Amino acid sequence: MPRTSTSNFTHNNIEHHPKTPPNRPRNTIQNQQQTPDRKPKRLTFTTKKFFCSSYYTSKPMGVNLRDLIPKTTIDLTDLTGKSIAIDAYNALYQFLAIIRQPDGTPLKDHTGKVTSHLSGLLYRTSNLIEIGIKTAYVFDGTPPTLKEAEIKRRAKVKEEALIKYEKALQQGKTEEARTYAQMTSRLKDYMADDAKHLLKLLGIPWIQAPSEGEAQAAHITKKGDTDYCASQDYDSILFGAPRLIRNVTISGRRKLPRKNVYIEVVPEAVELKNALDELGLTHEQLIDIGILVGTDFNPEGIKGIGPKTALQLIKEHGTLEKAIPTLRNAEFPVEPQRIREIFLHPKVTDNYPLNWREPNIDGVIEFMCRERDFDEERVRKALEKMSTGIKKTKGATTLEQWFGTKPS
Repeated sequence: MPRTSTSNFTHNNIEHHPKTPPNRPRNTIQNQQQTPDRKPKRLTFTTKKFFCSSYYTSKPMGVNLRDLIPKTTIDLTDLTGKSIAIDAYNALYQFLAIIRQPDGTPLKDHTGKVTSHLSGLLYRTSNLIEIGIKTAYVFDGTPPTLKEAEIKRRAKVKEEALIKYEKALQQGKTEEARTYAQMTSRLKDYMADDAKHLLKLLGIPWIQAPSEGEAQAAHITKKGDTDYCASQDYDSILFGAPRLIRNVTISGRRKLPRKNVYIEVVPEAVELKNALDELGLTHEQLIDIGILVGTDFNPEGIKGIGPKTALQLIKEHGTLEKAIPTLRNAEFPVEPQRIREIFLHPKVTDNYPLNWREPNIDGVIEFMCRERDFDEERVRKALEKMSTGIKKTKGATTLEQWFGTKPS
């Protein structure tokens, strides 16, 4: 089957043309520059100029095992009839980073609320449903206390990027400004609440994790209630996810930041068992490699130790504790066992009924178009895609099969 790229989000160009209600400005930063007696120009912006999110413009979030873990390139259509538990915060941050105007400003409604994440969530989800993929989104809860250092590090990166962004704007360096702007993305409480509200209206289940969303998504997949979990980070594998899909929410042709180079970002599948077999490791040993390289719970890792060196050390010595004496200046914020326990025994819940329902079309239109200023015609087209996908789902002979409930 041909590669699917029917979603506005998966195209090289992302167009957002919010319909302007009477006496209401468009969903853009240009609101302040428009006057009531002058019809605003139609705004088009593209992500074709950049491929960049907070994961690619600064130190990656999560453990860096990209060059170590074997993966298989797939097409989204290969997932038709499958279900995916998506790391919601991971996806929303990608949308906030990528869906921006040329100067780096995110989409906003007439009240000034950011809506970039809603644009990505609606159009990407409708694309996945059209293909026949059942999605569920898992939201982060309270982070482990050991994550405090990483949270502070990320905040510092955003603050530094904001200063560089404002400086680049003053100097008229638009491309540079947009790159820095993508690194400043912050997911505020109202954004997560809006995302949950939209998902409910779309009939898509969302799960509130007690702690790490990736851990909860991995748990749901381990129990067999979804076929895959989806995230950009490899932490999911350390949390024991049997099957991980990467690049679900950012596939397409993208330009690398600060380079005149384009790459085709395609979905990748990782199977934990295959990865462990190929590397000759146990799950616990893979976690030890992650700790040596650096995780969200010890972000510095061991200076000078990358994934390949860490692999050699663990294969030679068997465990982290036996490898440490051979290293100079090996320091950890806490006992490594505490970090290991977070991955082996994360805080998760079994209370997550997965109920897929028909979209509330009137509710979606009211929220997205009347309240958040999205173009009604485009929103309705996205809803039509979802309806088409539900009816054509591979292996489902009735709508009841699609809307079936997986018990908690």
